[in-house]
Amino acid sequence: MTGADDTADDSYVYDEALGEWRPAGAAAAPEAGRAPVRDAAGNILADGDAVTLIKDLKVKGTSQTLKQGTVIRSIRLTDDPEEIDCRHDTIKGLVLRTEFVRKR
Repeated sequence: MTGADDTADDSYVYDEALGEWRPAGAAAAPEAGRAPVRDAAGNILADGDAVTLIKDLKVKGTSQTLKQGTVIRSIRLTDDPEEIDCRHDTIKGLVLRTEFVRKR
């Protein structure tokens, strides 16, 4: 294979939500088989969106509480349409239920 096919395979885009380099075609391709993930207000969420907590949440395994109004940036969708993977400054591996967040 030579020509245009090779350049399409060699181009990569940095995905800030995932923190890794991904093929350009994979970043642009829509998630065809995945059900839409919705927040508490019914807005559709996507990878990289920012969300706000709508209530105080105690974090399991820690003594911390995330307060209402806390902004979580760069979410990542999971296989479960009711959960999102998040990054927070003080909590690693945070998974939130979509019923407790609202899209910013």
